[in-house]
Amino acid sequence: MQYRAFGHLGFNVSALGFGCMRLPLLESSPGAHGNTAEEVRIDEPLATAMLRFAIDQGVNYVDTAYSYHGGQSEWVVGRALADGYREKVKLATKLPCWLVKEPADFDRLLDEQLKKLNVAHVDFYLLHALRRESWDKMKSLGVLEFLTRAVADGRIKYPAFSFHDEFPVFKEILDAYAWAMCQIQLNYMDEDYQAGLGGLQYAGYKGTPVVIMEPLRGGKLAEEPPKEVKEVWQKAKKKRSPAEWAFRWVCDFPETTVVLSGMSTMEQVRENLKIFDGCKSPCLSLEEGFLIDKVRQIYRQRMAIGCTLCGYCMPCPANVNIPHILDLYNDYAMFGSTHGAFMSYGSLVSRGRDAAQCVQCGHCEEKCPQNLPIMRALEDAHQVLK
Repeated sequence: MQYRAFGHLGFNVSALGFGCMRLPLLESSPGAHGNTAEEVRIDEPLATAMLRFAIDQGVNYVDTAYSYHGGQSEWVVGRALADGYREKVKLATKLPCWLVKEPADFDRLLDEQLKKLNVAHVDFYLLHALRRESWDKMKSLGVLEFLTRAVADGRIKYPAFSFHDEFPVFKEILDAYAWAMCQIQLNYMDEDYQAGLGGLQYAGYKGTPVVIMEPLRGGKLAEEPPKEVKEVWQKAKKKRSPAEWAFRWVCDFPETTVVLSGMSTMEQVRENLKIFDGCKSPCLSLEEGFLIDKVRQIYRQRMAIGCTLCGYCMPCPANVNIPHILDLYNDYAMFGSTHGAFMSYGSLVSRGRDAAQCVQCGHCEEKCPQNLPIMRALEDAHQVLK
């Protein structure tokens, strides 16, 4: 396992972090509506085995959140980190900013999370999914004072935030407080999206460690690529899997501290451990960087909408399965998945979960961390997939 210094905090962390939003499932949960975060029927024995195996192999950064798996992720992670595993990792969880209505909620939610995780403190406590509106709300309710107090009383060690907005908002937040870390979305398809490379480099300039989420763009960059992308990868002297190309791209930046992977199977754990065991700086040659540029161009020409399947748009008041529909739409556009997309969409139509049920209420767009034009995309997807 490769390790990197966590800024100036005095310890090293594994370049691979275990993200606990996509833990293995026993079966799909009724009412999850394709939202990974709402899938509550976790295969806990397998999830525990995966997490402990990763830690035994050198992973020492674990990331969860209040809302993951419908609130079950923290419980499962807390039990998995028993028997001495808690002492082997840096543990991060997140404040659900959308549930904070008054200042007293800060302490109530943190204390609840510590109980679920069965710990006296967490190492990193992130303000979850900050955007302009939630940042302004959190400031007005005194979140910075709360963080300072929670550090002082020992419940959290390091205050941090995760981010889903544009670069100017990112810069404002980063400059507003002595953050120990920030977490941003970054992959070779999203270099100019949200905080993007500009945010990564500005955080590096400020000396703030950066944790990367969505390095595989919701898993899409790890899937079997279309023919023209395969042809590009075949030109490489060193053959790699699609996932390894994506991981190496984000690891190649010196400002990258931890790369989170939401692993759902033991096979994924083993594959990722192998990738990161060999991911030594520099992670890409100049020629390999040119190949990734070419792949990016191909995918951008094919992509319909930049959905990462985070599920924040759900549940839909009209019962539309938004993430699944947009996923099918992108599969059709980017990967040429026609038969499977049409069959799956037909199933949604038969159950009244298709895009035609959209009432244009706009709730999905208000909650989308990517600020995507979801309502228009649903109309387009319906025309293509019906």
